[in-house]
Amino acid sequence: MKALKELLRIHDFRLLWTGQVVSNFGDALTSLALLLTAEHLTGSVAAVAATAIAIALPQLFFGLIAGVYVDRWNRKYVMVVSDIVRGVLVLGFLLVTTPGHMWLLYVVAFAQATIGTLFTPARMAILPEIIPEEHLLSANSIAQSSRVIFNLLGTAAAGLIAGLTGSIAPTFIVDSGTFLVSAMLVSRVAAGPAPQRADRSSSPSMWSELTVGLRVLADSSVLKGVLIGGGIVMFGLGAVNVLLVPFVVGVLEVPATWFGALEASQVTSMVLSGALLVVLAAKFRPTNLISAGLAGTGLVVASMALAGTVWHLMLALFAVGWFVTPLQASIATLLQSEVEAEKRGRAGSALNTAMTGAQVASMALAGASAAAIGVRGVFVASGAIALLAGLVTVRLFRDVPLAAMGEVEIGHSGTLSGQEEAQW
Repeated sequence: MKALKELLRIHDFRLLWTGQVVSNFGDALTSLALLLTAEHLTGSVAAVAATAIAIALPQLFFGLIAGVYVDRWNRKYVMVVSDIVRGVLVLGFLLVTTPGHMWLLYVVAFAQATIGTLFTPARMAILPEIIPEEHLLSANSIAQSSRVIFNLLGTAAAGLIAGLTGSIAPTFIVDSGTFLVSAMLVSRVAAGPAPQRADRSSSPSMWSELTVGLRVLADSSVLKGVLIGGGIVMFGLGAVNVLLVPFVVGVLEVPATWFGALEASQVTSMVLSGALLVVLAAKFRPTNLISAGLAGTGLVVASMALAGTVWHLMLALFAVGWFVTPLQASIATLLQSEVEAEKRGRAGSALNTAMTGAQVASMALAGASAAAIGVRGVFVASGAIALLAGLVTVRLFRDVPLAAMGEVEIGHSGTLSGQEEAQW
């Protein structure tokens, strides 16, 4: 709480953070509403999976290019325009009223996520411009806590709106409003323009600039470990995201109304882990937290295969949440602290693109994997892959000199403590 009060005294952070929580609330509304729409209109798990893939693909296709433009353009303006465009696009979901309109849902979801590939790296890159570097951990941690809290509130509100009105449409209208509110708040942030670049006529080619982000990650022992570990774990967990719904409904045989409680169990531990991160961050480097988070997540995901009741699954998701916040927080701070300002957008986009590619590949293989070894077998395999990611990063981070991590260590008298978030 002290960290939040300290940071909220910074005017630009207050505006950016408020815009974030409003937008997170709206995003959660639409995320559940899209799944409900796909399920209601088609009754097909494949349609639900296709919706998730439509949302994920833009990061894979356009993530690197988006990072290049984020580093060229004024990041505040990128965020404002992105919010306004997405606020208009989300209204397109109102036109999806029959199974024959599902193509429109996929198109609008893809377009909205494409615009989001500009917003996310811009938000990540602008944060170090508005607060001191020593406060990054606290700012990121508060953002992470806020995100999971307002995602939960948005999910609950979506169910309530649909239940009271008998229609999913109002959720899209509310989400459109949250985008516009976020745009208004971000427009008041007094962040400076994009870092000065050479004259455009003498600038490197687009492909040369795209490779900069990948080169930044590859040239850093720390970020190379993040890239490899993140890619491995997302290849394992992408299938879990797709198969969780059929596991709950088909294997555990409980109604879909349980999904709110299941999400709440994980969100609760993610928020509570923020307090634990205060202690951990004072004693361990971010690299230690990443390796432990990956390995711990793998063990818990594998244990989900043993779930005989929804209560067992709820306990497993509660356990996963304790690892997620420190993991995401550590990745965010390493990326922000290890990369120069003028390359930060491209490096962030390169990392997101690689992880999204691994996730989409895993999602595409989920159905065939479940048919071959069963849903429980996939959970075991996914957990083993995540555990492998943790072990691999232990080896990769072992060669990182202590001095290389000095700038991101916390716990000294002049720092704030808290959680952080990988999506600033």
